[in-house]
Amino acid sequence: MNENNTAIKDARSLGLPKMLLLGLQHMFAMFGATILVPILVNTYFEGQGLSIQVTLMCAGLGTLFFHACSKFKVPAFLGSSFAFLGGFATVANLNTGIFADMTMGEKLPYACGGIAGALYLILALIIKLAGVERVMHYLPPVVTGPIIICIGLSLAPSAIANASTNWLIALIALGTIIVFNIWGKGMFKIIPILMGVVISYAAAAVFQMMGMTNPDGSAILNFSEVATASWVGLPPFQLCKFDPTAVMVMAPIALATMMEHIG
Repeated sequence: MNENNTAIKDARSLGLPKMLLLGLQHMFAMFGATILVPILVNTYFEGQGLSIQVTLMCAGLGTLFFHACSKFKVPAFLGSSFAFLGGFATVANLNTGIFADMTMGEKLPYACGGIAGALYLILALIIKLAGVERVMHYLPPVVTGPIIICIGLSLAPSAIANASTNWLIALIALGTIIVFNIWGKGMFKIIPILMGVVISYAAAAVFQMMGMTNPDGSAILNFSEVATASWVGLPPFQLCKFDPTAVMVMAPIALATMMEHIG
């Protein structure tokens, strides 16, 4: 939104510096969500679930393709969707038919295949043929908004669990985002998440220099795993598999994510 509260249809009108700031904010906003999805899916599949590396790589490739299709008008990153978590959990618990004797790792390709990417192509073609304005007529904010709210509220337990690691820093991040979102002026009003990340991270660095730790005694900032990680590696890719049961579980969720994207 600009100062006159009119919608911006082409982000390029903001200029390169503001686009870079918006893109940076979206990157930080998406990163936690994008890696949290495979982490949660791994709990459903007993450690044999989605790869964080593959998730990030596919999200990056999908984002580049999105930018090419949208002619670089939208400074956004396409990350993971939490809407599919329930579907993954359901497939992980399937124990009849071909799934009866499968390990969790063997069920995962069927869950991924069940998402049915072809359905997205069909939906995209319908929107292309019908026109965006006509689709938006049937999917106004009063429809898409509650769906996004429900998806967000379903993550409340995970948010509380993550915040409980260090409530002080979590509240600093939350408070910063609220302050900039409500009382921010100009560009600061549209980058509250980025300001929340920057200010809470700066606070964490200061607390660590002061000798403070998390309530469980662990370091607030820990780069040991980063220091020991390889510079280059090949993510563990695997091919999807298809089964009618898994497709019926996962594919309908695409309708919810479609409305999530429109919202």
